[in-house]
Amino acid sequence: MLIPPNHSWIPGLVLADYIFGAWLLVAGTCIVFEIKARSISLFLGAILLLVFCFYFIPYEFLATSDYLKLGEWDNAEKELALSGGAWVIAGGYSNENDSVILRFISRLAPWGYVIFSITMISFGIDHFLYAKAVSEYIPLWIPWKIFWAYVAGTALMGSGIGILLKIRIRLIAALLGTMILIWFIILHIPKAIAAPSSDKGGEVTSAFLALAYSGIAFVIAGGRKPKGLSK
Repeated sequence: MLIPPNHSWIPGLVLADYIFGAWLLVAGTCIVFEIKARSISLFLGAILLLVFCFYFIPYEFLATSDYLKLGEWDNAEKELALSGGAWVIAGGYSNENDSVILRFISRLAPWGYVIFSITMISFGIDHFLYAKAVSEYIPLWIPWKIFWAYVAGTALMGSGIGILLKIRIRLIAALLGTMILIWFIILHIPKAIAAPSSDKGGEVTSAFLALAYSGIAFVIAGGRKPKGLSK
């Protein structure tokens, strides 16, 4: 999901998968144990943003004819959300002994909140544009599926707008993180368990992506934010 589907032109693709997978494992471990967490988060956010800018954007405009449809950008938005989230995490650490490259990237890091907020707004709009598809993802035991699809879309858009406009950031981010965590538990985990291999492991990936978004929201709620953002 982190690169466009048509990428057979990349030489040594399998090797590249293993290298990038190992990098993500190392990055996640370092962030959890706060080992060079700032540097790792800055680089991770920058790499993901570069993939979005120089691979996803050209791909959407040159290789597809549906670039005006927001749903076509779904995976690109996921990449962008993770990029913004990495910079949100980086913003919670001091910039002591930064290299020249890190100092340059750190100037962009405050935009992580903006990037993450915009993607949440976009995901919310998707819930309205594709409400029927979203409703089919809701478990059978939950009634009024279309209604809950709209509620979720409204909550995502409202949360993104609230964080973007610096309105009760901690409260809104805490509610956003809680909502997505509930989705992770009642929606994503059952689907990942029921069909772990379907769509090349897409359900498992979606579950971990939801967990990542929830974690990013909780980091924002915890007060790790750059100067200029109000509480």
